[in-house]
Amino acid sequence: MKQCLVVDDSSVIRKVARRILEDMNFEITEAEDGQQALDECRKTMPDAILLDWNMPVMDGLEFLTSLRAEEGGENPIVVFCTTENDVAHIARAIRAGANEYIMKPFDREIVEAKFQEVGLI
Repeated sequence: MKQCLVVDDSSVIRKVARRILEDMNFEITEAEDGQQALDECRKTMPDAILLDWNMPVMDGLEFLTSLRAEEGGENPIVVFCTTENDVAHIARAIRAGANEYIMKPFDREIVEAKFQEVGLI
C-alpha cells in the first residue's frame, strides 16, 4: 500500500483528503505545518505528499525546498494543493520540485486525475 502524507493547517482539508486517498488505497499520515511534515519524512519517506502552500511555522514552499535537500527527499511525488492559482506561484512550486498542482476546493475526481498523471495510481 502506498503512503501519502497530507500536509495542511486545516483539519477539515486533511479529513477530506484522508477520505479520498484512503478510498484510493493509500495509507495516510498527516501534518499541520511544514516542520511537522519534514519531521514525518525524516522518520519515513512517503510515496506521495499532498501539500498546502500557506501554513504557519513553515510554509509549503519552504518545506518542499527542505524536503528535496534531504536524503531520499527527491523520491516522493509532491502535489501542491492550494488556493494560490496565479502562474507565478505555480511556476515557483514546479521550480522548487513540485510534480503537480491542484486547486482548492478539490474533489475525488480531481485528486484521482492528478495522481494518475504523475503515476501514483
